[in-house]
Order: sequence, then C-alpha cells, then structure tokens
Amino acid sequence: MTDLAFEFAPVGLALLDQRVIQRCNQQFAETFGGDSGSYVGLPIAELYPSQEDFQRIGDRLQQPDAQSGQYNDERIMRRRTGDLFWCRVRGRSLTPEHHFRSGVWSFADISDDRPVVSLTPRERDVAILTCRGLSAKEIGAELNLSYRTIETHRAHLLVKFSARKLPELVAKLTGMPL
Repeated sequence: MTDLAFEFAPVGLALLDQRVIQRCNQQFAETFGGDSGSYVGLPIAELYPSQEDFQRIGDRLQQPDAQSGQYNDERIMRRRTGDLFWCRVRGRSLTPEHHFRSGVWSFADISDDRPVVSLTPRERDVAILTCRGLSAKEIGAELNLSYRTIETHRAHLLVKFSARKLPELVAKLTGMPL
C-alpha cells in the first residue's frame, strides 16, 4: 500500500541520493515530462534552469536554517522540453547526520498561479526573499549586498511584472489575487 501511495500521490515525489534521482512517481514525470523510469540515475541538476541555480540551492541546503533536515521554497525549474515553470519544492532529509545527502522531495507545478518572467539569478533571489517579507536591508544582509542594490533589483522586478507598488509585486509573485 505504501508503494501505491508513493506512485499515485497527487504531487510529484522523488527520492534523491547525492542529488541524483533514485526513484520518482508518475506525477513527477508528468510535471517534468516523460516517464518515471527515464529519471532513474538522472542528476537533479538537469531540471534546473542553470548550473548556477543548482549550485545556489545546494549552498542554501548547507545554511543553518536548513539544518533541521527540512527545506521548502518556490523556484523556477526546467521541464525536459526546456520550458521553464514555477515549482513549489519541499524536501526532507533521510540522513539527519548528513543533511540532504539522501532525501525525499516533492515538486508541485504552480505555474498556473504565476507567470514565468525572465529574471536574473540575483533578481530571483531578491524576489523570493521579498515574498518572505524581508525588508531591503534584511535581504541585503542575507545576500551580502547594499540595500540600495536590493532596491534597484526590486525596481527592475516592478517593471518586469508591471506592478506599481511592492504589495502588488508580492501578489503577482505569489499568485495571490489582487
């Protein structure tokens, strides 16, 4: 029965070891394209928009707030067709002594709620942290940038998302109704 629950879960699930897919379910394959067997042995890096994005997330998994063995965020991922989409990602380590060496991850396509806009990696970081409610100064401290640089990135985001004010930008980024 547990196997059926994994295979037919309404969210994409993948078991990763050293960031390589060991197993995934049908919904994962539908989300990213192809069949579930074709993902076995595939480095998850191939489903990121870029190697830099893959590295940045890996670095985040080493941060103190991820040391609980649980992680979640919303990010842009890449389908096998090359199309980019917004994805809600949650992970849980199966190896508490070695955070995220092995873990189970869920992937939910949230692109219907949020458009994919071409963003630089830094703009993505600023957008994510803005949605978490951080101020420009707090984001600057987390990213090792001045708050003025963060304000510049936010200004670019406002233009790209056709938002007039920060709350409207956050609503568009999170898919909330205005």
